Order: sequence, then structure tokens, then C-alpha cells
Amino acid sequence: MYGLGHCSTCQKAQAELEAVGWKVDFRDVAKAPLDQDEWQRMIAEFGEKLVNRASLTWRGMSEDERAGTPLQMLSSKPSLMKRPAIVEGDKRLLGWTANVKRALGVTA
Repeated sequence: MYGLGHCSTCQKAQAELEAVGWKVDFRDVAKAPLDQDEWQRMIAEFGEKLVNRASLTWRGMSEDERAGTPLQMLSSKPSLMKRPAIVEGDKRLLGWTANVKRALGVTA
């Protein structure tokens, strides 16, 4: 799981997954930043949805910053990432929605 340690949604997702028996390997992308290749893989897996355009970070960005590529934006502002990003086997899940919970066997 990728996210931010202080993100309440990431904390909730991790707690709910662990409560149903998952062992969660969590990476805080602010404290342990992804390198360019890792961001490229994440963007390839999740596409444009990886950029959270509803976030406070997005709202605080200038038009020039918003014009950057997803790689440029996420590399410079990891908190812009939609979270959590969950990679489990062949599953690639983004956010902590009812559909994501169902896909991982967590009942709402």
C-alpha cells in the first residue's frame, strides 16, 4: 500500500485490512519518496487517476504546475497522489471505496 502516514483514509484502510487478516506493507511516499522509475510504474498501473485533482494540494498549485505531466507533478508533490494505492498480486486498486473493500474481502 502506498500513501501518506498522516492520511486518515490510509490509516483507516490499513486498520480495516489488518482486522480481516491482511499483512499490510505500507510505504509513506512523503517519507520514503518514490524514484522516477517507481512513479513511472505507478502511473502506468493507475493512469491519470493517480493524480488527485480534488485534493488540497491540487487546489494550491499554480496553473503552470498543473500543466506538468503526472510524473512531474507527483515527483515534486507526492501528497498529490490519490490514496491509498494498493498493489496486491495482479490487483491495482486506488482509493478506499466500497468497491475496493469488496475486492479485498473487507465488508463495509
